[in-house]
Amino acid sequence: MRRLLLALILTPSAALAHPGHGGAGLWDGMAHPLGGADHLLAMVALGLLAAQLGGRAMLALPMAFVAAMVLGAGLGAGGVALAGVEPMILASVVVLGALVALALRPHLGLVVAMAALFGAAHGWAHGAEGGTLGAYALGFATTTALLHGAGIALGVALERALTGWPLRAMGGATTVAGLALVLA
Repeated sequence: MRRLLLALILTPSAALAHPGHGGAGLWDGMAHPLGGADHLLAMVALGLLAAQLGGRAMLALPMAFVAAMVLGAGLGAGGVALAGVEPMILASVVVLGALVALALRPHLGLVVAMAALFGAAHGWAHGAEGGTLGAYALGFATTTALLHGAGIALGVALERALTGWPLRAMGGATTVAGLALVLA
């Protein structure tokens, strides 16, 4: 575990999807989450986890993530320094995938707090890219929520049709992909 954390801390940010696109408008914001594997994997994995946990988690996790992401974007756009953002983004992919793969069921409050922390990191990276934040933030928040919804729909469908093992396999694949991003 210490080696994984060390690798996350030392990972160069160039391997990730936040090289400074700048917030030009709604459509750019909507497209941005689709262009980076780190964001795409984390968003769908959060939806898969919400589906796996079921009940209130299916609304609470996406809401916590998106709300914290918008707050984080405001902090990033305002120039507030936040250490460890890129490692936290990578950790979101690995941890969310692992939770799904292992079918762990932590307390909802803990998972919501974790979703908010990961959301703030993703949002900060978006906000720190520069440009105007308003329409751009609305765009990336909308696409993020849609990706969460896609993960939930996929997770629910897999749980109903195949008793969960494909869902766990997708979580494992997400973790492996996240670790590959760590090493990239």
